Amino acid sequence: MHQPKAEIIAVGTELLLGQIANTNAQWISQQLALYGINIYHHTVVGDNLNRVVGAFSDAHSRSDIIIVTGGLGPTEDDLTREAFQQLSKLDMVEHKPSMDKIELFFREHKVVMTPNNRRQARVFTDSIVLDNKVGMAPGMIVSYDNRKWVFLPGVPREMMSLVTNDVLPYLLQLVGNKAIIKSEVLRFIGIGESILEHEIKDIIHGQSNPTIAPLATDSGVIIRLTARADSSEDAIRLIEESKQEILSKIGNFFYGTEQQTLEQQIVDKLRVSNKRLALAESLTGGMATSKLVSVSGASDVLRGGIVCYDPKVKEGVLGVSSKTIAAFGTVSEECAIEMATNVCLVLDADIGISFTGVAGPNESEGKPVGMVYIAVCTRDGHQQVEEFRFQGDRDTIRNRAVLKGLEILFNLLKS
Repeated sequence: MHQPKAEIIAVGTELLLGQIANTNAQWISQQLALYGINIYHHTVVGDNLNRVVGAFSDAHSRSDIIIVTGGLGPTEDDLTREAFQQLSKLDMVEHKPSMDKIELFFREHKVVMTPNNRRQARVFTDSIVLDNKVGMAPGMIVSYDNRKWVFLPGVPREMMSLVTNDVLPYLLQLVGNKAIIKSEVLRFIGIGESILEHEIKDIIHGQSNPTIAPLATDSGVIIRLTARADSSEDAIRLIEESKQEILSKIGNFFYGTEQQTLEQQIVDKLRVSNKRLALAESLTGGMATSKLVSVSGASDVLRGGIVCYDPKVKEGVLGVSSKTIAAFGTVSEECAIEMATNVCLVLDADIGISFTGVAGPNESEGKPVGMVYIAVCTRDGHQQVEEFRFQGDRDTIRNRAVLKGLEILFNLLKS
């Protein structure tokens, strides 16, 4: 097959209503891109027969490989098979192994099987039936009019299992892709996507293998490097060369690879340096502590966190001076410094970090929504406090404050 054009159609009104996100298309696109199969279109269509037929007809007119997720269940609004039958005029039959599996499921669970469940076992004549090992409705690969149609369940874990075990091997054989593909994710913090891309634009423009793809995420910016070569060793070498070239320009913002998180790196660095951390959180309400506690082994380095939302708690528990609060308010550099310093003393830690600010929706103490102070103090006398003006709603401001605090901690520990 020539270099194919592929597209993905997700069937389900719940996707259009925003009740669930179309993560299936995102994941499938990521997998196929690793192997040089390009996705040209994403389509979402509701549970309406005429609209699904229309979406299928459009896809058939422009793509070589069409992957459809959803609409294979037992209910009246599961219309994927019916829509494709209208387009293709292919016959459907009941697939006995799938029907046996469905009947066995109901027997084992001692539940009466309603007749509509037989719909899930229907497949197109001469299709390749894909055994759904984690669900009931089988997947299918259908050849029709020089196109390959792949039908998959909408449940993500079922879809992922079929793509990994059946669909990808089939498609790679179909397109004759025998190259070794390797990929690595580089993670950066403290630099925006546009600045990062500007700093390495010469590398991006000069590279075709590996490909370099920057992407902003909730925890910073990532760069995905994807290399294709005749051997695993050559692919790894190409990635390493690009990685070092990128880090020579923006290495100061680099904190990890693949699934490494900022909080994991902080816990690891605290452990290596034999330091103990304590947190005092006002506007973040324990969110930063929760992030760190999510890391396995955090108990080795985390003394604890104090949520001190009320000024009286800042005074009575942390020992923040009433004079400081009266003179400067709780949303101030001075209060943040005392919170960070005192939480070290109260919890017997080497490093203290504090968060105080205005998350909204209204001003507080005459300070605008989004004003945040983050302070870090250490047992040996280091003090650092920074002011930020975050934009967004209440949750966005709090999340950005936590991320910035973790960034400050990481930079302190790596220095």
